[in-house]
Amino acid sequence: MLAFRYIAFHYFKYFMIILIALVMFWLGFDYMQNAQKLSKSANLLVIYFVYKAFFAIEMLLPLALVFGMISTKIFLIRSNALVSFYSLGYSRVDVLRPFVFVSTLVAILFIYLHSFTNYVRAPEYSMNIRNKGQYLSPTRDLFFIYKGEYIYFSKMLPLQEKAQGIRVFSVENNSLKTVLIAKEASYRDGAWQIKKADIITKPDKMDFDSHGISVTEGENLSILQGFRPKMLDQVYEGKVNFTIGDAFEAMSLLNEQNVDTSSIKGALYKIFVYPFFVPCLVVIIFFFVPMSVRFLNVSLFSFGAILATLMVWGILFMLTELSNSKTVPSEVGVVLPVVVLFFIALRQWKKYARATS
Repeated sequence: MLAFRYIAFHYFKYFMIILIALVMFWLGFDYMQNAQKLSKSANLLVIYFVYKAFFAIEMLLPLALVFGMISTKIFLIRSNALVSFYSLGYSRVDVLRPFVFVSTLVAILFIYLHSFTNYVRAPEYSMNIRNKGQYLSPTRDLFFIYKGEYIYFSKMLPLQEKAQGIRVFSVENNSLKTVLIAKEASYRDGAWQIKKADIITKPDKMDFDSHGISVTEGENLSILQGFRPKMLDQVYEGKVNFTIGDAFEAMSLLNEQNVDTSSIKGALYKIFVYPFFVPCLVVIIFFFVPMSVRFLNVSLFSFGAILATLMVWGILFMLTELSNSKTVPSEVGVVLPVVVLFFIALRQWKKYARATS
């Protein structure tokens, strides 16, 4: 137990140092690249850097976890602590457990942040500040189909749960039937509420005997039952940074309309499956490190381990982005590589567990 706490403490310490260093480097590089585009307001700059830091943490967290393991293992070797643990009867698997525990715990925390916070929208907020000088930006010219009706929003404010310039086109038998026109709508009680609207109705047959097009006023109307503003913004703008709740709700609604949900499934796989490639990679790299500095060229090992980590991370990131763009199925781009790494790590674990039993 003492060895577990000792290794876990140093692993977490190195992980935090490396993560902070990588995030600060990311922020500095980003500021040099975008300094001319950023607002001169100190408040907006602080908010920008906070959101950019959240985005950097999401990107660099896997690297920091693996680099932290490499740094901790080298520290244990250089200080002869690793040899001491083995001399006291600890096996390689015993020494590995703190690394797996901490990395898995951080992966679960990563999933928690995607469940109950707006952490996932940090890239969008930082981009709005850089391009428009405000972190809240309305969605404009939103046109979509919902339950057989064609709906257009001139402007939508997701966080305020309001929309302006509404048009709802109802179609029957491939023919336009009615058009609802309203200045604004608000999302309340699970639906979009319209206080006042003009309803243009076209007769079934346009001839001399028909009364022609009629215009009536409607009051206190409800449309888009159950379609929340944030879901509209994410799904129909093609964004992939869903919280877990939004993703499941969007998938349920879109399945009812037989709409493709592959991008949403990809987002869920990225949240639930992608983070766990880190413990797998930690296990794989761990067993390639000798127990003593006599058998280790530290510089060569560090270079090889870092290069291998960057290559694996880069390939997984590329496959994730291809899944987001629907170039490859999300099961192939996200799930399959993590499953392959898991079985390789499991094989390594069982091999050395048998060797020490």
